[in-house]
Amino acid sequence: QVQLVESGGGLVQPGGSLRLSCTASGTIFDINVMRWFRQAPGKQREMVAAITYGGNTIYTDSVKGRFTISRDNAKKMVNLQMSSLNPEDTAVYYCNADIRELPSDGWFTYWGQGTQVTVSS
Repeated sequence: QVQLVESGGGLVQPGGSLRLSCTASGTIFDINVMRWFRQAPGKQREMVAAITYGGNTIYTDSVKGRFTISRDNAKKMVNLQMSSLNPEDTAVYYCNADIRELPSDGWFTYWGQGTQVTVSS
């Protein structure tokens, strides 16, 4: 059973920083794209950033220059370094990854349980 577990959320003041981490565990042959999504109250879930196995990255416009996504393939981990946080960044942040459990399997997208990030003074 593949699991994605996020950590690192919490309460931070405007202008502050937080680092989120997500680790995949279970029967895993390969991990392709890893992503961070977020969902604020009353809003649709949106993709924040994504990173390929080779390290290519994309970001939604609102976080460019403030957030950095990175990954450690050996540790099956993806991180999101967030800086210059503002109240509009308040949301539940979810980790997401395309994973093959066995070489003969197709790719399946897994989700973590989410971690709350609150930006408030």
